[in-house]
Amino acid sequence: MDIKQLLQESILAAANQAIADGVISAAQLPAIVLEVPPQKEFGDYATNFAMQTARAAKANPRMIAQALVERLQASWLEKCEIAGPGFINFYLKPDWMYELLGQVLAAGDSYGCSDAGKGERIQVEYVSANPTGPLHVGHGRGAAFGSALVNLLRAAGYDVQAEFYINDAGNQIDNLAASVNARYLELLDQAVDFPEDGYHGKDIIETAKRIVEQEGSRYLLIPLEERLAVFKELALQEKLNALKEDLASFGVTFDVWFSERTLHRGGAIAKACETLKANGFMYEKDGALWLKSTAYGDDKDRVVIRDNGVPTYLAADIAYHQNKLERGFAKLINIWGADHHGYICRVKAAIASLGYQQEQLEVLILQMVNLLQDGQPVKMSKRTGQGVTLTELIEEVGSDAARYFFIMRSIDSQLDFDLDLAKSRSNENPVYYIQYAHARINSIYRQAAEAGISFGDWSTANFSVLTVDAETDLIKKIGQYPEEIAAAARERAPHRIARYTHDLAALFHTFYNQCRIIGVEPEVQLARLGLVMAVQRTIKHGLTILGVSAPERM
Repeated sequence: MDIKQLLQESILAAANQAIADGVISAAQLPAIVLEVPPQKEFGDYATNFAMQTARAAKANPRMIAQALVERLQASWLEKCEIAGPGFINFYLKPDWMYELLGQVLAAGDSYGCSDAGKGERIQVEYVSANPTGPLHVGHGRGAAFGSALVNLLRAAGYDVQAEFYINDAGNQIDNLAASVNARYLELLDQAVDFPEDGYHGKDIIETAKRIVEQEGSRYLLIPLEERLAVFKELALQEKLNALKEDLASFGVTFDVWFSERTLHRGGAIAKACETLKANGFMYEKDGALWLKSTAYGDDKDRVVIRDNGVPTYLAADIAYHQNKLERGFAKLINIWGADHHGYICRVKAAIASLGYQQEQLEVLILQMVNLLQDGQPVKMSKRTGQGVTLTELIEEVGSDAARYFFIMRSIDSQLDFDLDLAKSRSNENPVYYIQYAHARINSIYRQAAEAGISFGDWSTANFSVLTVDAETDLIKKIGQYPEEIAAAARERAPHRIARYTHDLAALFHTFYNQCRIIGVEPEVQLARLGLVMAVQRTIKHGLTILGVSAPERM
């Protein structure tokens, strides 16, 4: 149990004792929120609990604060002070910090992980780009965020499955086949009108070239329908393989690749429609089958099966979400682009109509990414004249910088991605700044080895010699990490870990500039080596969640 949890429990015990003593009424107690004050003179932690309790108890908040302070019992608490209208500031004895540092070192690489999620089964579906061409930078933000969220949830004790939904059915795949066919015919000097909804990317031409190189003109000898069917399979497999390779090079892998085709071929759509009918949420009108989505807040009912018997895109989505929920997930998290915002209500309505709770689906919306170079927007690839692909971005700035920059801001806000900053090797580049802290600590280890200093057995270390502000600030920051993991997981906010690792790196750099480590008094030397090891492990753990490497040399 960390010190913050101990303090919360002590405050609750004091409040219950005050109620038992008749000092305050037995009103429903609010949640105990502890915050680190912005200035050290206000203590280690502060709470407005007395003020929150006063509202329900209709009592003076300073009186409640005084009652709590008088009844607070904790051997690790140095003093409490009441401030302003009823804030309570807590000052902790330094002993807890030194015990904490020993616990961090004993925990090893697992420090920061918790069981906050209590094994709740969550499925995270993300990227799910159409396999019709290369991934662009918008997909990159979704890929970096989604994979970091999966890592974060797992570190917080959730049972998580990562899934990619392959859109391998429908018009987009038909258009892919038609586009490859058109380029194939062009390469063989055949007259052709390029499809109106075709794909114009350079990759389509490359696919057609490979077909010509391997098979020549033999596909001209078979009927168009057969040729399109062949090209559909060839192009789909090639694009899907390329997509998997691009994601893997970006540190993104999935537990499940789910094919939309299986829903059409396996009867899942018909099954979902039967469930909706049985539940009274599907009806026939004008020869089509409609979902009664207005029953759950949608602005209008939606067509599921067209009057010609062809399922809509929504039909496959309904069947897909029924399939997910039947697999036993307590929560489904879908990460969608901003253009899908209007789609949320109808999918939630479908889930409720299937007999599940709407709250079981959580949709996270990614805002747009703006690439900037020399302060100006970059919209087109210099190589192709089309949109910048994820592969091109990685080639330009590297996977680590790309991932960190995609994750470092909340997905609720548009992201200005500064290419020049991402490439720079300076302290202004946040990912370089953090990685340099990790590499610098490794250089300290090498210096210690060269000096013949042995360390690693922390049972003999006296951490109480760490009394300088730069040292104690580091210990306190490290102590906040498990709670930061749990809170970031609850909020679906990997950017909190990006910010935390940057703040920890900043505290380390300050410490390094103020405190000599090698060559000081042996007791201080050992304690400081233990401190920097705890810093390094925490930074590495945070970077691993973000999918960013922790280099030993830079």
